[in-house]
Order: sequence, then structure tokens, then C-alpha cells
Amino acid sequence: MATTGIPTSLTQGSRTRGGIGESTLRPDGTLKVTGEFAYASDLWHEDMLWGHTLRSTVAHAEIRSIDTSEALATPGVHAVLTYEDLPAAVKHYGLEIKDTPVLAHGKVRHHGEPVALVAADHPETARRAAARIRVDYAGLPVVTDEASATAPGAPLVHENRADHYAGHVPHPNVLHRQPVVRGDAALAAGRADVIITGDYVFGMQDQAFLGPESGLAVPAEDGGVDLYVATQWLHADLAQMAPVLGLPEDKVRMTLSGVGGAFGGREDISMQIHACLLALRTGRPVKIVYNRFESFFGHVHRHPARLHYEHGATRDGKLTHMKCRIVLDGGAYASSSPAVVGNAASLSAGPYAVDDVDIEALALYTNNPPCGAMRGFGAVQACFAYEAQMDKVAAALAMDPVEFRRINAMEQGTLLPTGQRVDSPAPVAELLRRVKARPLPPERQWLVAGEEADVRALPGGLSNTTHGEGVVRGVGYAVGIKNVGFSEGFDDYSTARVRLEVINGVAVAAVHTAMAEVGQGGVTVHAQIARTELGVAQVTIAPADTRVGSAGSTSASRQTYVTGGAVKNSCEHVRERVLEIGRRRFGTYHPAWATAELLLEGGKVVTDGGEVLADLVDVLADEAVEVELEWRHRPTEAFDLRTGQGNGHVQYSFAAHRAVVEVDTELGLVKVVELAVAQDVGKALNPLSVLGQIQGGSTQGLGVAVMEEIIVDPVTAKVRNPSFTDYLIPTILDTPTMPVDILELADDHAPYGLRGVGEAPTLSSTPAVLAAIRAATGLELNRTPVRPEHLTGT
Repeated sequence: MATTGIPTSLTQGSRTRGGIGESTLRPDGTLKVTGEFAYASDLWHEDMLWGHTLRSTVAHAEIRSIDTSEALATPGVHAVLTYEDLPAAVKHYGLEIKDTPVLAHGKVRHHGEPVALVAADHPETARRAAARIRVDYAGLPVVTDEASATAPGAPLVHENRADHYAGHVPHPNVLHRQPVVRGDAALAAGRADVIITGDYVFGMQDQAFLGPESGLAVPAEDGGVDLYVATQWLHADLAQMAPVLGLPEDKVRMTLSGVGGAFGGREDISMQIHACLLALRTGRPVKIVYNRFESFFGHVHRHPARLHYEHGATRDGKLTHMKCRIVLDGGAYASSSPAVVGNAASLSAGPYAVDDVDIEALALYTNNPPCGAMRGFGAVQACFAYEAQMDKVAAALAMDPVEFRRINAMEQGTLLPTGQRVDSPAPVAELLRRVKARPLPPERQWLVAGEEADVRALPGGLSNTTHGEGVVRGVGYAVGIKNVGFSEGFDDYSTARVRLEVINGVAVAAVHTAMAEVGQGGVTVHAQIARTELGVAQVTIAPADTRVGSAGSTSASRQTYVTGGAVKNSCEHVRERVLEIGRRRFGTYHPAWATAELLLEGGKVVTDGGEVLADLVDVLADEAVEVELEWRHRPTEAFDLRTGQGNGHVQYSFAAHRAVVEVDTELGLVKVVELAVAQDVGKALNPLSVLGQIQGGSTQGLGVAVMEEIIVDPVTAKVRNPSFTDYLIPTILDTPTMPVDILELADDHAPYGLRGVGEAPTLSSTPAVLAAIRAATGLELNRTPVRPEHLTGT
């Protein structure tokens, strides 16, 4: 029977479940763990062709000629494309600087650069045909580091630069340079009782997502194309693709397919344009799926870096000043390097209060592989160096390293080197206290009473290299700071379309955004927000596509904040319109309709005191309420190009780690026994997902500490290890116990008080592991990853 607006009480059991703060399960979780989830590589069309990309075998060379005749003559080949076949006047793309050619023209600038495309009726036919394309290269000198890139007469990676950074750099091979200067570091150094300097090297890390780049392009009757693809940022892809395809954006329609991980590596274009070009040329659907070898060349990597730091401190442990110089290798094309430089510079002092700083960060153009976004985005490299410095300064002062950090820890109200004040909780000291207070795991835990040693718990694991001889333990600490969201004045917004209607007698909400679900759990959180704000149990999440406004990138720990904020905002507007309908229909039945604060809860309209005024089904009847709105966080501003001053970031996140390692000093093998974490998340919208993000980020930091590195030949600039045989990532046997301590100190500026979660644990896990290895071995270890020869001296 319809409720007519006469109040009754809402019982506890009738409240909406599955809202924010609950660990609701992922809708795709079971499908993924059982192998039934459809990833982009599973896409299929009955009459599709297969695309393949021919890539350069050298890092820097003039292209004298390309002969495609043998490839075109191969049975089953439908098209072969080179730069000369591109259909539009625009032939370059890029996230910020349009410096990347769709296909190489005139010369190649890095190993693995796309040169030609093939479409054939079978993937092996496409690969064989591509191998028959003859490219005549004339080798050119390569630049691979700062010395070679900025030497007098150095070859220019890009001649005649006209981008907006070109006028602010000391050399054309310097892509972007950002100083940050505050106070007088030289004068402050005179107050220091100890001054510690250090030089650090951070290796090139791959995102190593398991699902390779893949997509399916389907030509449409209107002359456009539909692309189904695994990506991180649908609308940025669209904005780069349409001009080079020679199409208006409304004729390039994109739909997100199943994504098998991303971590920044899908923020740039990979196969998207190539598949569409082949589909439009042949008039047939074209699928491209990279194998692992191709994947290593098909996406950007984390910037390798060289960092020089100087810190001074007084005898009582107070930092006096900090100087640093960070040189990031951006590779052959810009990608997101300018923004990475901004992050590295602005966060280079770490989560510490220090008034006098002199900072320089820059990115180079080289002939190495292009580098761009990866989880942590410039803050990871800096954290590795400044945390090593904290341990060295503490040792020079004969202080406990955690106590030294606590003395200098920033807090709410601290002024950052950029002049921006931290205006939300910054519990750095508390995070450190919590990880240090945890009980340590037992010593020599590989020993089992009455049995032989359990080799799985030893360095070397199942390789059975030791039974405990030469194994020593070390404990290390680290803490880091990471910005959340896009920065430096970028218009960071998201769009959400929310619809509420009655279907088969039940009130159902539908949420539609262009957010790329790459494993972070946004599809779960969006449903939780809708249940919380609209009081309905049933929520449908529409597939992400470009039929709705942009949601921005799934990166920078921003999606729960920004797209979650957009969903919340649209839901609030839907709720107000529903309540207006209710007042119109039932307002005469009870004065609470006009005077009380009303909510939607448990499928009903209720007062804030829990009185039920109407069933939502009765209020809506046959009306549907739909709202599509953009939502923005607080504005930021660009950093001054001379001083680095400016309110460049919208929010900060903090995590601390304690690593416990055991090291076989004779063989140079490392076993991470435990990696404890404490992190402030503001508000855990889904505690289970938060835990997964913290543990996953910590594992990636562990990987770059002890095993992960893309090796680039310093002479030829060619990649030596483009496979998971030679590029190692942590497995379940390498992943230690990870106790997690979650703080929820609300940021009043953010939706629900939340704080971005995914990146902060990637920062401090790496230096914590290195600190523990140093403690175990007594070695300085200023490079990551640590290799066995670094520990044995061989």
C-alpha cells in the first residue's frame, strides 16, 4: 500500500546497505579470479582483421627509404601504412606537447618507435608481412644522459622546438626545468652543525601490467570509427586521435574495454590511432593486441633519475636547509614529463618542515625509451633520495632515525617549499610512531622445531641456496608525501550522469561516467555513493565511454576524489529534484515536507530524525530524474618558473613504512620478511579496496627496491630486457606480510573527507626496504634496484 506522507519510523533493518564506509565486493571480482572476465584482448568481431606495428630496430637514425612491396604482396595482407599514408594534415600527438609522430618520418628517435602498420587476416600473417618491410636506416649519434644531451654540439633530439617550455630551458635537449627557491639555503648552511650530501640513482621501472595493450576498431557507416580499448583516459585519447584521423570528435566513439592493470602506462596513446587507421583504410574491423615484447616498447615507463641532495642540521636534530638537483630522463618524447618535473621539484623536500631550500628539477630529451606517468609520478624518485638522506643525517647526529624524522615532521599548517600551506591533517609523526610501535616478526623464522629449515622463508627461497648461513637481519623506516589530483592550474574536473527511476516496481539508480576502471575499484565506490545519497539498493554502473563528459584520467590518486565527487554532486541534485516532486505530490499531508531536513534512505523519503514520509516508488511514479553535471575541486595554480612558488596542489597524502629484511651477505640475496604500513586515507569509502591499494602500491615499491629495472644499453640506447623473463617483478613468493594501519583524519575540502590512496604507499616502501638492507649490511647503497653484486662487491 502506498505511503501517503504520514510519518512512520525507519527501522534499522530497512536502512540502505552497501553505502560508503562498507567493504562491498567488486562486481567484477569473481569473474576476474575465475578467468571469466572479458579483457580488451578478448574482443572479437567475426570479420575482423589483425593489426601489427613494425618498430625501429635502432634508437636514432635517418630513414632513407621504406620498401613495403614484399609486405603488400603477402597473401592475406589487406593494408600496409607508413607516414606517407596518414590521412590528415595533423600527424603528431601528445598529452601536452604534440611531438610524437603517429609513424616515424625522416628519422627514428628511440628503439622500438613505430614505423609502419600492417593489417592481415591472421596475426601471424601480419607479423610475417611486417618483417618483410625493408627500412634503410642511416645511424645517427645517440644521447643517453645529461652529459651527452647537453654537451657542446650535442645532437638535438627535437630540432626547432616551439613548445611553451622551449624558452625557459638552458638547452634544447632539456625538456622542462623547474626551480623551487625559498629562503636562503646558502646562509642557512652556516647554522648547520652537520652537512650531509649524497648522490643517488633511480632505475627505469616498467608498469608491468599483466593485460597487454589491446583494442578493436570498427569502421562505421557514417565514415567514423568505434574503438573499444583498454585505456586510462578516454577523452584525452579522443582529443589526440580525432585530429590525426581527420575526423571530428563526434565521429570517433570510444568505449572502455576490460583493463588488465595500468599504473600510468595506459595514459598515453599506444595502439589506438594505429587500429583506427587500419580500420578506416580497409573498411573492416581491426584488432591489435601487443605481445609482451611489443608492450615494453608500446608504452612509457617511470623516469630513471640522478639526484644530488644536501641537508644540514643542528645538533638537536633540526633541519637547517636542503639543496637538491634532480635530473629525470624523459626519453625521446615529452609524454607527461613536464608535470613529472613539477611533482619532483615541489615534493623534493619530503614531508618535513624546512624553511630554506634551493631545488632544481629537470627532464631531458634523450634517445632512450619515452618515460611518463607511473604510480607516484616524480615523487617516488625524490622520496628514495631524501629518505636515504634522513638516515645519513640521523647517523651523523647519533640519533634514532625515526626520532630525527619526528622532530622535523611537517604537520597541518606547515609551509611547503613552494609557499603553499598544508591546510588539512598531515599526521607524519603519528604514522612513523605507529609503524615503529608494531612488534617485530620473530628472528630466524625459517627454523621449524624438529624439522629442517623452511627454505621458502629464506633469501633465495625455493632455489635452496642457504639454510641460514650468512643471513643477517635489518630494519628500516621511511615516510613520503604525494600530491592528489592534477596540479599546477590544470582544469581538473569530472562528469557524472545519474538517473533515478522506477523499474518493475523498484527504485533503481544508474550512474554513467567516463572513468576508466583499471582495477582501482571505482565501479564499486560509485555504486556505494549512489546508495548513500539516493537511498536505493539497486545501482547500475553504465560502461564507460565518450557519450558522457570527461572523467579525466585514472591517475594521480584522483578518481575517488574527483569522479566520486562528481557522482556525489549529481546524486545530490537528483535527490533535490526527487524531494521537489515529493513536496508537490505529498506536501499537504505533513508539515515535515516543508520544515524538516529530508533524506532518501532505504527506498523512502525520511526526515533527519528517521521518520518515513513516503516510499520513493510512490514519489517517482512514472517520472525519471536524470542529471549530468561537471564537478571540480579547488583550483590550483602554476608554479613560478623562476622561484617555484605557487599553490600548485589540491591535496596531499602520507604513508610510512617499516621494512624488515634478511640478507644473505655471501650471495647477495634479499628476503623482505615484513613490510608494515601506516597511511592516512581521510575516509575509507571501501576499507577492503583501500587495503588492496595500500598493499599493491607497497609491492610495486618493493619491486623497484630489489629487482625491477629496464636496462638500456648506454652506448646504443637499445632496451636489453623487454620480457618478463629478464624484467623481474615480485611474485606471491616475494611478497611479504603487510600489516596495515589505516588512519581516517578527514580533509574537510574533499568529498566525505577522503584522501587519495593509491600512490602514497609506492613512495616510502622503496626507501624503507633500502634502509633495512643498509642496516643489515652496513653498505651505503645509493642506487635502486639493489642487485646481488651491490651486496657482495663482485
